Amino acid sequence: MLKIKAQVFENGTMQEREIALPVSKDFYSLFANRRIAVFPGFCDVHVHLREPGFSYKETIESGTKACAAGGYTDVCSMPNLNPVPDSVEHLEEQLAIIRKDAVIGVHPYGSITIGQQGEELSDLAGMAKDAIAFSDDGRGVQSEEMMRAAMIKAKELGKIIVAHCEDNALLRGGYIHDGEYAKAHGHQGICSESEWGPIARDLKLAEEIGCAYHVCHISTKESVELIRQAKARGVDVTCETGPHYLLMNDSMLQEDGRFKMNPPLRSEEDQKALIQGIIDGTIDMIATDHAPHSAEEKSRGLEKSAMGVVGIETAFATLYSGLVKKGIIPLERLIELLTENPRKRFDIAESGYSVWDLGAEYRIDPETFLSKGRATPFQDWEVCGKCLLTVYNNKVVYIEE
Repeated sequence: MLKIKAQVFENGTMQEREIALPVSKDFYSLFANRRIAVFPGFCDVHVHLREPGFSYKETIESGTKACAAGGYTDVCSMPNLNPVPDSVEHLEEQLAIIRKDAVIGVHPYGSITIGQQGEELSDLAGMAKDAIAFSDDGRGVQSEEMMRAAMIKAKELGKIIVAHCEDNALLRGGYIHDGEYAKAHGHQGICSESEWGPIARDLKLAEEIGCAYHVCHISTKESVELIRQAKARGVDVTCETGPHYLLMNDSMLQEDGRFKMNPPLRSEEDQKALIQGIIDGTIDMIATDHAPHSAEEKSRGLEKSAMGVVGIETAFATLYSGLVKKGIIPLERLIELLTENPRKRFDIAESGYSVWDLGAEYRIDPETFLSKGRATPFQDWEVCGKCLLTVYNNKVVYIEE
């Protein structure tokens, strides 16, 4: 064991004390003369680990090692897989790989509908024991009656419905935000209503049925306001947004697939509304929507590249640099958004911790990622804060070499 002095996050505040790390004294130089902080293991309720079905993009092993490098000790894996986890049998295929290869806690979602096709409910009751919640992430549930049926069943099972809110009828071939950049560069835009329209629908259903409801990756000012109003009415709703929506907007787009994700980067006005939602508590947590693709799939420009960017290894550093160091939110609020709130909402017990050098300054280089994915809009950003060590269930799962 190696004893060091550090700022440790406990009971909502940072407190200086001595801690013992489960490494030998040979690693003393890694922690010496640094601004050391220790945080509870981060928890991300929205990651794509791509296995089974798409292991060329990511595997449970590569994805969880990347998570550990980002300070995460628990993540919830999305169901857009092959096979889709829509039955006990299909969910077990993913669970078997998790048990064999995951280096941190992985809590899989079951899909809301069979094959994520939106036509028939999955075996929600059968999967309830092993699924953290139910989601068709990657696709919006288009039918109000199907969402109603899902919420009724989820309430009966004591589970959360986690919604990717997207109205396909309003997409009209769009692939970036329907804003100034799209107009100036001749791109097809995605209107904001394609997101906030389904949220408004679902909030009414959740209020009527009394189902626990969580909204994925919100990106528009209207989404923030709808959720703010619903919370004031007592609706059992929580939501997340991603680091890129808080730190970027569509004026920062480039003609490169690493800037393409769903939902897209919105306007500066939307970005400011999201930041306000973080400040006032409307937005409950930050989730990365870590979505790796192959280099070829992300090499086709804004129009034709696959939707999705990686973010699990850059989340804390970008948020700490862009929000905390700029005085927008305190460090304690950031930790609440990354750890306490997601664990509380999804009933995921604390499972470890990560050790950080808050003074480390560096440039984000995707070639250093442990994820198979390399496409990040934060490439070449100068950031502060480097993970040195992550411990999960008393076992070192990442150490900065």
